[in-house]
Amino acid sequence: MKTEYQPTHIFSDKSIAVLPFVNMSADSENEYFSDGITEEIINALTRVRGLKVIARTSSFAFKNKQVDIRIIGNELNVNTLLEGSVRRFKNRVRITAQLVRTDNGTHLWSQNFDRELDDIFAVQDEISLLVADQVREHFGHLEIQDHLIDAPTDNLEAYQLYLKARYHHLKWNSDGISNAIRLYQECIEQAPEFAWPYFGLGYCFAMRGSWRPNEKVLQKAAQILDKGFALDSENHLGYFAKATLYFWGYWDFAKAIPLFEKAIELNPAHTESEEGLIELYTALGQFDKAQQHCQNILYVNPLSHNHYFTLGNIHYLSENFKQALDCLESALRIDPNFTHAITKKQLCLLFLNDYQQLDRYLAEQPLTERPQVCRALYQLMHEQHPALDQKWIELEQEKAPEVSLVTWELFLHVQMEHEQLAMDLLETAIKKKTGQYINFQYEPLYKPLRKHKRFQKLVKTVFGKMGIDHAPTRPLPSNSTRAVFTEEEQQNYLNTIEKVFETEKPYLNTNLSLRDLAEKIDLHPNKLSFLLNEANGTNFNEFVNSYRLAAFKQKALQPENSHLTILGLAYESGFNSKTVFNTFFKKQEGVTPRKWLTARKS
Repeated sequence: MKTEYQPTHIFSDKSIAVLPFVNMSADSENEYFSDGITEEIINALTRVRGLKVIARTSSFAFKNKQVDIRIIGNELNVNTLLEGSVRRFKNRVRITAQLVRTDNGTHLWSQNFDRELDDIFAVQDEISLLVADQVREHFGHLEIQDHLIDAPTDNLEAYQLYLKARYHHLKWNSDGISNAIRLYQECIEQAPEFAWPYFGLGYCFAMRGSWRPNEKVLQKAAQILDKGFALDSENHLGYFAKATLYFWGYWDFAKAIPLFEKAIELNPAHTESEEGLIELYTALGQFDKAQQHCQNILYVNPLSHNHYFTLGNIHYLSENFKQALDCLESALRIDPNFTHAITKKQLCLLFLNDYQQLDRYLAEQPLTERPQVCRALYQLMHEQHPALDQKWIELEQEKAPEVSLVTWELFLHVQMEHEQLAMDLLETAIKKKTGQYINFQYEPLYKPLRKHKRFQKLVKTVFGKMGIDHAPTRPLPSNSTRAVFTEEEQQNYLNTIEKVFETEKPYLNTNLSLRDLAEKIDLHPNKLSFLLNEANGTNFNEFVNSYRLAAFKQKALQPENSHLTILGLAYESGFNSKTVFNTFFKKQEGVTPRKWLTARKS
């Protein structure tokens, strides 16, 4: 991450990052609860089409870190941040939330919520809607649904178990997955009508049964997911889990693609779904499509070490080893202990033909895999195939990880020209559909095998029936409620708004919202937002502040108000922030309020 503010990028017009809500409860173990609420608000905001919502991974990169808001905005390329805290006590919960501009630190909105725990879904929905409204009022038109969160269960104990399971699941390590499986199972036992834990549990089993091939585990995953879909057929995690099962478990690429696409449509900020689609296209060798989707996910998840690794893997399989290394270094800057990137970097260094660099990396990085095997591979690739047969036993005995991304023994057999044995091993692994081998078609270290008919037959068996040639992009909004006015309707509503502002002066209310005004003129908020932004050419905040500015100028020039301060007059005119007032005034008039007033009185 950058360590100082560099205001060099262009903010997206309507964009937000939800930073991890701080756990203020007495019990530190309630961390899962505050994390869960944060994730649910992120998911809710992704339902507002046209709003860029930073994915969980990148938002959580700032957890427990004191970083300047402007730096975060620059890192994530957003113009607003939502931050807050959660405090649980007995059966009550207190949530504080505030929305801040990232360019100048202005607080756009803040509120406290004290509720019964039973109301947790309602308060999450309320916060999400209020935040979406504020973004719309300040930055432009968005169509916002009446509700963004629906209660998935009425069993609060089961919901808390689910949040605990998800908390462990997202640690993405062996212990975390084992704890998640146990908690998902407890959750299902307690609330069998609650769909979400089925999807979490099904995903865990799908991955376990893929990387350690086990047909029974895969069948179990399928059965669990079917139960989840019987309860909820519109959950992005369900489609992601099922796509994962078909892709990694069964190597059924054609069935996996529409499932990944549906998951992306349901939650564009869940970039793991699109990453799954990228990995699928990568396995097929459709690298251009895969890179296109990488740009998508890095746009909303720019601090994901996984995504940089995924892009690096595309370059590696394309034999662009320097570009691959750049991506892997980006991943390692985010997470220096990311073993996938460390191991893939070893392979890139093999091809870059710099033994000193490779040897130094193997010696200095304690998390490298099979360093002696790696050195032997370098010798085989670049030093006239020295005789290594006598070292074979020693190399085989070098400590290997329980589950590795890399097929070290097979690499050695290929480079030692044990090609028939290598083909035997490869055929066996592919028959089992072992996850580490899914990219075998383009693995550079298998290149000597490509001339073999047995290899070509494997490629045809696995990929020969594929007829996939489309590259779906992020889905367009469906069933849009886009407001459309005739010219007469448009003018009538604008006249009504002008009349209301002239007679009732609602802009003097510092808390006036778009929904308040919409109710006053009997128009749906989505239609009012559209009318102001598309027809009138201004967002709600600018529209209201223009009336406040006119009121200020009128008051400021009246002799009877000469005893009032400029800021006092601004507050009387409806502004609720010194920063907002000064910024808007200078934007409209080109000078500060004081200079404007001095010029008028001189």
